[in-house]
Amino acid sequence: MYNNKKILAIIPARGGSKRLPRKNVLNLANKPLIAWSIESAKNSKYIDKLILSSDDEEIINVAKKFGCEVPFVRPKELAQDETRSIDVVLHTLKTLKENYDYVILLQPTSPLRTTKDIDKAIEFYFEKEATSVIGVCEMEHSPLWANTLDETMSMENFLDDKYNNSRSQDLPTFYRINGAFYMSTVDSIVKNETFFVKENIFAFLMSQEHSVDIDTKLDFIVAEVVLKNFK
Repeated sequence: MYNNKKILAIIPARGGSKRLPRKNVLNLANKPLIAWSIESAKNSKYIDKLILSSDDEEIINVAKKFGCEVPFVRPKELAQDETRSIDVVLHTLKTLKENYDYVILLQPTSPLRTTKDIDKAIEFYFEKEATSVIGVCEMEHSPLWANTLDETMSMENFLDDKYNNSRSQDLPTFYRINGAFYMSTVDSIVKNETFFVKENIFAFLMSQEHSVDIDTKLDFIVAEVVLKNFK
């Protein structure tokens, strides 16, 4: 709770991941991947309720073991490859009997997000009097040195002439959405069906180390290395 306003946090975790099968229950540093997000959220001083939305029995059992509430099993039609995270959030809000003022989405694929990150992001949200706050981090590589390629693999006009001979440290700083934190009012989510509202939306800056997003085996290995060297 923050200023007498109730905060709900949702961890969405379906069982059918393709690029890294069963990733949500894979052991990361001797703990299931999903447990990292559960523990960081449970230790938050502001979150009133933390729940899991999942269609998968094993994921549900692991979540319960680590103290996460699982008040329902997510319908199969909301656990498909094309299912949007916002649809999972809307389903959760409709299914729960209790009312909340704010909702936070915490993807389990961001295991290095800490309790401190969560609480600072919530504080930032209220300091800004925001409608939505989204977690971001500095990009590892500038998009100004990137482009598409056709079948010829030609690099003619690949880069803007302005940046052809630039040093990487001289390029403008870009930021990317890191997938670790999304927060908005419940009213806005129900009305707009998105965290990405057009106005009064702000970025909460997180470190690259805490922004590792696990979708592939390589991401998983990177997370293990970061845990050993930065945690």
